[in-house]
Amino acid sequence: MYPQSQILFERSKELIPGGVNSPVRAFGSVGGSPLFIQKASGSQLIDHDGRSYTDYINSWGPMILGHQFPSVVAAVKDQLSRGFSYGCPTEAELKMTELIKLMAPWAEKTRLTSSGTEACMSALRVARGFTGKSKFIKFAGNYHGHADPFLVKAGSGLLTFGVPGSAGVPKGAIEDTLVATYNNLESVSDLFTHFDGEIAAVIIEPVSGNMGCIPPKKGFLEGLKKLCKANQCILIFDEVMTGFRLSQGGAADYYGIIPDMVTFGKVIGGGLPVGAFAGRADIMDVLAPLGPVYQAGTLSGNPLATASGIATLSHLHEHPEIYSSIEKTTMTIERLLVNRFSNEPAAINRVGSMISIHFGIEELSNLEDATSANTDRFNSFFHHMLKNGIYLPPSAFESWFISQSIKERELDQLEKALSTF
Repeated sequence: MYPQSQILFERSKELIPGGVNSPVRAFGSVGGSPLFIQKASGSQLIDHDGRSYTDYINSWGPMILGHQFPSVVAAVKDQLSRGFSYGCPTEAELKMTELIKLMAPWAEKTRLTSSGTEACMSALRVARGFTGKSKFIKFAGNYHGHADPFLVKAGSGLLTFGVPGSAGVPKGAIEDTLVATYNNLESVSDLFTHFDGEIAAVIIEPVSGNMGCIPPKKGFLEGLKKLCKANQCILIFDEVMTGFRLSQGGAADYYGIIPDMVTFGKVIGGGLPVGAFAGRADIMDVLAPLGPVYQAGTLSGNPLATASGIATLSHLHEHPEIYSSIEKTTMTIERLLVNRFSNEPAAINRVGSMISIHFGIEELSNLEDATSANTDRFNSFFHHMLKNGIYLPPSAFESWFISQSIKERELDQLEKALSTF
């Protein structure tokens, strides 16, 4: 059905492990061969056979404004004319962090990285350095990048391929990793009791996006913050997905719960590789060159990436109505899904412009729920939508990310495709 993509995939498998550079792209969960994309514009992805697909993943979140958004393209082109890597400080890095603090004031100081994985591993190191403690709590099904300490009951591709952890991660790397149940405060409290005085940090996706879209239950984040404060523990919100997507201040602003530290990615790069970790000034000041915690990156604050990120964040800051507009669009998507699947068990979760569907279950609130869903039904759904020109995440364990480019035409296309499934 997709001959050019198939040819490219077979060639890629000879030189790239599995033919892809990030596992979920291989369609291993849904079956078949992945599409190879040659260009994108607005709401559309175009593959190497010239077919167009409405994009419901948007590069897994960054393209909140849509592909090839004019002001972002102009900013990158302008920076290209002035160079694309210096290895020296730039004013753009300052502007980026000023924008982050303007939109999320609790991010008193920020350090830029090149990926969300780097941001999360660095935030954990800072929390350990600040507290002098080693253990930390994560939640089953939350994915914080592929650094060794996090690859225990992680979400995202590890769920897609049914892998509970990862080969190559030594036992010593995860001996201080404690795992709690998402949306279950008692499981967190029990760990604090058992490891009294040993826990440096709790890291959490405030809205889970790596086992489907799972919102926090009422009181869960508030209770988590109280537990962290009572146990002199750093609360880290992993907002690589939710940061500047759910609202100007991300999930922290959306729910009114301020963490001690936060990690960002995706949207802050506008599609280019950027990550960041931020927090209270007294915590962040343990970083070198001020303090004893070392972290570095040759391409951190890359001029092209910061140009794209500044243009994206600036537009979002200047046009806050975008958030309510995209949420309204996503609510329409939710309504279409609910109407179509009202005659069968289906858990449809939405927070802002994130949404997912799990077949065969009535409720989705944690990893156990996600892994009990009917993935075969989702796989059939995925391929039906693909044939109808709609590109969904190629895994039941991933959130959809909606952009402002999804308009009435795309929603009509979705409704028609749903009616024939």
